[in-house]
Amino acid sequence: MAHVRPGKVRAIVRASPSGAFDQYLLDIQKLPMISDPAEEKRLARCALAGDDLAAERLVTANLRFVISYVKKYQGHGLDLSELVAIGNEGLLKAVKKFDPDHGVKFISYAVWWVRQAVLKALAEQTRSVRIPLNQNSALVRMGRAQSFLAQELGREPTDQEIATALNDTVDNIRSARRMTSTEV
Repeated sequence: MAHVRPGKVRAIVRASPSGAFDQYLLDIQKLPMISDPAEEKRLARCALAGDDLAAERLVTANLRFVISYVKKYQGHGLDLSELVAIGNEGLLKAVKKFDPDHGVKFISYAVWWVRQAVLKALAEQTRSVRIPLNQNSALVRMGRAQSFLAQELGREPTDQEIATALNDTVDNIRSARRMTSTEV
């Protein structure tokens, strides 16, 4: 398991206030990517064996991916700089746990860790009452279905219409609505 050195990688990973964040965005554009799959595997093996420089190289080569991925979560309660910092933490975890001999590219593996880190942070930091991650995902799906149906139908959809669109039960839709209710 790689032990990522706190110094340089942590400095890159933690995005800070706006001016510094803008500079961070410019700086990572200059970092080289890894285009050779054999090089990626070699670095991953070295990182797994504890080589901090190899782990750092894997992280820095994939920082741009984190930014492009977390942009879709903007407007859900956290600033882009916070989302990037959280996504980068997921990337660090992926580097520590990635096994290149499983036949999967690093970024395909890392996307799961980045997504989990972001979804967990959104679920924990944007609500007064913590909702389990799986239920939060169901709420997001329901909200998307409701918005889509409202646009298609030209009115607010019924619980039955939402349930049909999601291949779910009306009871589950109503339960989800109660969960999002702000009444105490």
